Amino acid sequence: MSPRRNGRPLIDTEKLAEALYALGWSTVKKLPEGAAVRLGRRIADTAWKRRGKGVLRLESNLARVVPDATPQRLAELSRAGMRSYMRYWMESFRLPAWSKDRIRTGFVVEDVHRLEEGLKSGRGVILALPHMGNYDLAGAWVTTKLGVPFTTVAQRLKPETLYDRFVAYREGLGMEVLPHTGGTAFGTLARRLRAGGLVCLVADRDLSASGIEVKFFGEATKMPAGPAVLAVQTGAMLLPVTLWYDDTPVMRGRVHPEIEVPETGTRAEKAAQMTQVLADAFASGIADHPEDWHMLQRLWLADLEPREQPGAPGGTEASGTSGTSGTSGTSGTSGTSGTSGTSGTESV
Repeated sequence: MSPRRNGRPLIDTEKLAEALYALGWSTVKKLPEGAAVRLGRRIADTAWKRRGKGVLRLESNLARVVPDATPQRLAELSRAGMRSYMRYWMESFRLPAWSKDRIRTGFVVEDVHRLEEGLKSGRGVILALPHMGNYDLAGAWVTTKLGVPFTTVAQRLKPETLYDRFVAYREGLGMEVLPHTGGTAFGTLARRLRAGGLVCLVADRDLSASGIEVKFFGEATKMPAGPAVLAVQTGAMLLPVTLWYDDTPVMRGRVHPEIEVPETGTRAEKAAQMTQVLADAFASGIADHPEDWHMLQRLWLADLEPREQPGAPGGTEASGTSGTSGTSGTSGTSGTSGTSGTSGTESV
C-alpha cells in the first residue's frame, strides 16, 4: 500500500519532477514554435496569478533591483519575469529539435570579439553568467556558431535519472558536463583552461560557507569563488556575460570587459576583489533588464532565516549548491565555487 498522510496518498515528488521534465522534452519539443510560446505565457500568467512563494520572492528581489518601483511596477516586472522564465523553459525543451541555423540566428551578442580574442590568445577563457535569459541557448550558440566546445558543471539532482537527463541534454548541445560533487571538477576545469579551453559557469548565487561576500544592489550576498579562483590560479581571462530577451524570437547578450587579476594581495584577497567586480558587472546587466533575471529564491543575506545563515549550526546554504561554478538554476547546474542552482526550487 502507498504511504498516506491524513488519509491521502503521499506524492513522490522526485518521480513527479522527472515525469514533468520528460513530458516537456517529449511534448513541448514537438509543438510549433508559436504554440510553444503561447503555452509558456499561459503557464507563466497562471503561476503569476497564484502568487506562490517563487513569485513573491521574485518581486522581493526585484524590489532591490528597482528600489523606486511602485507596487504596480513591481507587479508588472514580476509578470514579465515569469514570462521570461517560462520562455527559457519552452526554449530549453525545444532546443534539441532546433536546426543549427536556428541556433546560429537565435542569439545576437555584443562585444563577442572579447571572447574570440581571448580564445585566440591561448590563455583560456572563463565566461561567468547570472541567472538571466537562456544560458543553454547561449552555450549552444557558442558550440554551433563559433565552433568552440566548452566545459561546465552540473549540480546532481534527485532522482539520479533526472540528473542523467540534464547531462544528456547539455551534452547533446555540445557541452562537456562535470558533476560538481566528488571534488574533481575544479581540477578538470583548471586543466581545460591551461590548455586554452573555454569554461562557462553561472555564478550569481552561493549562500554556502565557501561563497564570497559581495555588495549587490547595495546589500550583502554571497557569490561563488570559483570563477575568480580559476582565473587567479590558471591565468585565464574572466569575462562576465549578461543575457536578455526583447520582443523578437532572438535572445540578446553582451560580453563585458575582462576582470583582471589584481597585482597585489593574497590569492583569497584577489579572488574577493574580482568577485566584487563580477557582481558589479552582473548588477549593471540586471538593472538594464530586470525582468530577465530569473532569481526566484532568497539571495540577500538579510532575507535568510537564522538556521539558513552560512556557517550557522545545522544551517544550510539556503540555495542548493556549492560548488564549482555555478550554473543555474532550474536546470540544475552549479558553480565551481558554489553557486546555486536555480531559480526555481521554491514553488511558483
